[in-house]
Amino acid sequence: MAASGESVVKKKNVPKKMKKEAVNFDNLTAEQVGKFFPIRIVPYNPDWKILFEQEKELIKRALGEDVALNVEHFGSTSVEGLDSKPTIDIIVEVSNLIDELKQHITQELGTIGYGNMHNAETENKMTFGKGYDENYIFNQSYHIHIREKGNTPQEEIYFRDYLRQDSNVRDKYAELKYSLAEKHQFNREDYTHAKTEFIMRIIELQRENMIADEKNG
Repeated sequence: MAASGESVVKKKNVPKKMKKEAVNFDNLTAEQVGKFFPIRIVPYNPDWKILFEQEKELIKRALGEDVALNVEHFGSTSVEGLDSKPTIDIIVEVSNLIDELKQHITQELGTIGYGNMHNAETENKMTFGKGYDENYIFNQSYHIHIREKGNTPQEEIYFRDYLRQDSNVRDKYAELKYSLAEKHQFNREDYTHAKTEFIMRIIELQRENMIADEKNG
């Protein structure tokens, strides 16, 4: 299926400060983010697995294995055969997120090209992005989701695992994403919100499957 959400972003629309350094998302409104970095769905790329493993090693070297306790691939690029935004989502679990460790994480991830999305930060999580500049339309992008160990939302993993097991549901999700990408190409918040009902339904099915497996096991 053709990626109807794809389009070329003209370089003249991108702020100069975004061209040679990690994007400071805090300086951009939601409307600007949507304009500069439109939603685009591309066919599944088997290289995403390899790119994740390479990025995993970069992250572990940057942060240290005593900080990055667990590094896991999730999101659509982690599901074989699923068309997706070309963004590799990565969960990094750490022991805690005290201010000193937050500063260390921000500094060290900055050395490998990540910008901190402070607006998405809470007491128990941090989010970083890479691959967002004037060449975004051609780039491989990455999101790192820092979580305190024990506070990682298992729903993200449940959804991934269900799609890995059920190709029919996987394909229905791809169709939904193509449709929503066309409708909300320049509004990431609306695109994400519009997927919520489908995602929550699948998460509940995975929970039911896990409960049934426990009873039968």
